[in-house]
Amino acid sequence: MPFRNAELFPLDARINTAGNLEIGGCDTVSMAQEFGTPLYVYDESTIRRMARTYLQEFSSRYPDTTVAYASKAFLNKEMSRIAYEEGLSLDVVSGGEIAVALSTGFPAKRMYFHGNNKSHQELSEAINVGIGTIVVDGFQELDLLNKIAENKGQMQEIMLRLSPSVDAHTHDHTTTGILDVKFGFSIESGEATVAIRQALNSSYLDLKGIHFHLGSPIFELEPYSEAIDTVLEYLVQFKDEGLNLREFSPGGGFAIGYVRNALPPEVSQYAEVITSMLKNKCKDLGYSPPKLIIEPGRSMVGRAGVALYTVGVIKEIPTVRTYVSLDGGMGDNIRPALYGSEYEAVAANKMFESGKE
Repeated sequence: MPFRNAELFPLDARINTAGNLEIGGCDTVSMAQEFGTPLYVYDESTIRRMARTYLQEFSSRYPDTTVAYASKAFLNKEMSRIAYEEGLSLDVVSGGEIAVALSTGFPAKRMYFHGNNKSHQELSEAINVGIGTIVVDGFQELDLLNKIAENKGQMQEIMLRLSPSVDAHTHDHTTTGILDVKFGFSIESGEATVAIRQALNSSYLDLKGIHFHLGSPIFELEPYSEAIDTVLEYLVQFKDEGLNLREFSPGGGFAIGYVRNALPPEVSQYAEVITSMLKNKCKDLGYSPPKLIIEPGRSMVGRAGVALYTVGVIKEIPTVRTYVSLDGGMGDNIRPALYGSEYEAVAANKMFESGKE
């Protein structure tokens, strides 16, 4: 049965005959009683359908597309297995995420190792296990990785993360494509030029592509077009210096709906803007079309996830507000305190009832 805010919940969420919220055929009230609260619940069907949607919408427009799930959004062994079974690659940001994925048999070659503070041990182990691509984020890492690869006598494929100075108009704390951020080599400052030339001249690093990430969540489409245009125009100068752009990644940052009055674009809209700009710009500049790498994270699993809480004390202040206390807090959802994020809530055991509580 349809219910208010259903578009924010897992695709198969419904109200059962007991009037309780049901997800994936499981009564959420029964799950809360069995496992306790706070409790994270993920709907596998929604995750798989989102994975297939991303693959279909991008690959139908740009066949040479790889969808790399940004595992920082949510990763455990089962999620790793789902990603593998659905034909996804993985965007990983730590040795721990690599270890989880490898423990399920996920191929190291299908991993993109991101992060702005990779340790010597993490980089060394990444080469040892055969990580497909290391996305280099800074000069210290560029120097260190080349030395590690040289000591091992092994070539390592890399991408460089650039910062195109494009504002994605998202929260200040999660805007990552402007000049003043901890990530990537800035085009504006000239760092990117130095980094590209250094990578091209590194004996044991194979620079196969360029990556950027603008922030998250991004509700607008224009920043993707602007950034792709900016980066590809900038890269033209390196064509005669040996840069063979085999892979190109505009990252992810695709938004999801948290409240009913702020719903994001459809995946098809993101796909149309990104692939059209990439194809047209490559044609204009004389590039051979590179492999497109996209990295959806929260937009792959966010709608699939629900947090269950138990209501405790209710305090009403007449004409002011009502405070409803739950058995959760910053430990299980820090976003409201950190980003001022808002969510929609329902009473999972009173789905037939209407009203403010």
